[in-house]
Amino acid sequence: MQTTVIPDNTVLCKRKPVTGTFYQEVIKGLSAPQKYLDSKYFYDAEGDRLFQQIMQCQEYYLTGCEMNILSARSAEIAATLALQASTFDVVELGAGDATKSIHLLRQLLANGTDFTYFPIDISANVIRHLEQQLPAQLPDLRMKGLNGEYFDMLQQVNTYSRKKKVVLFMGGNIGNFNPAAAHNFCLELRNYLSPGDLLLTGFDLKKNPQVILRAYNDTAGITRAFNFNLLTRINKELGADFDINRFEHYPTYDPGTGACKSYLISLEKQQVKIGQDAVISFEAFEPLYMEISQKYALEETNQLALETGFQPVARFLDDRKWFMDALWKRI
Repeated sequence: MQTTVIPDNTVLCKRKPVTGTFYQEVIKGLSAPQKYLDSKYFYDAEGDRLFQQIMQCQEYYLTGCEMNILSARSAEIAATLALQASTFDVVELGAGDATKSIHLLRQLLANGTDFTYFPIDISANVIRHLEQQLPAQLPDLRMKGLNGEYFDMLQQVNTYSRKKKVVLFMGGNIGNFNPAAAHNFCLELRNYLSPGDLLLTGFDLKKNPQVILRAYNDTAGITRAFNFNLLTRINKELGADFDINRFEHYPTYDPGTGACKSYLISLEKQQVKIGQDAVISFEAFEPLYMEISQKYALEETNQLALETGFQPVARFLDDRKWFMDALWKRI
């Protein structure tokens, strides 16, 4: 859809009708008693670029911790996978730029493992990047990128291969759900897997609360820009008129529950127009919930596995024991 940029002093006489899933889910979230936006919509081209910058921030320790695991322990992980399944395909949910998983892929190739790599991502930009870059880095890799929702694409994988699956759900992705939603996600994921399929998933572990909070409030303001970019995307794609200067980025961490949440706070009473018909009212200092990054204790990860039909197989921790990649088997 073509976007028209309207100067601040222009009176908008007629707005183009907007429809589609993005519009419907934005309106649903902004009409809820506790306003929210779905974090999956962070990732347009600019959101992808900003998130790559976040992962390079000194304060954002998660990437470095998991990189430590994958770079130092890929041989151990590959050996553990081989004990569980003689042949399999690797399916990565939310593949991103694959800078961490490439270590495991390289190790599997070195071991002579016969597999195909299926990266799945909601961002078409990510899949295009992987299809351009990975063949040059790993010439022997067989891969097929899939752009779409996780479970829809998992169904597609079954049309290409009937091998056992090793599903990668890396980074802090499972932390993007609150505990109840993570439980439901794992239950649903199990329904798309067969007995004996494996899941390697990352958990950010509970630690010093200040370390966690700084990771979501970096001094360069990149996380702030990442959150505001979703409002900018809504302006561009849905014809809204969010003024980001009327909002403030506010991260918070509760060490009791392990919930690290980000909000945008409306600094004044205001109305925001979206498309032709929708008008959303904000009270002064009303929070707009943007995302969660849930932190776990080790025993909580085992409990999650057992309650959702998985058997914990192995744990791989970084040197500081701040982050864990857990290997589970679908029962």
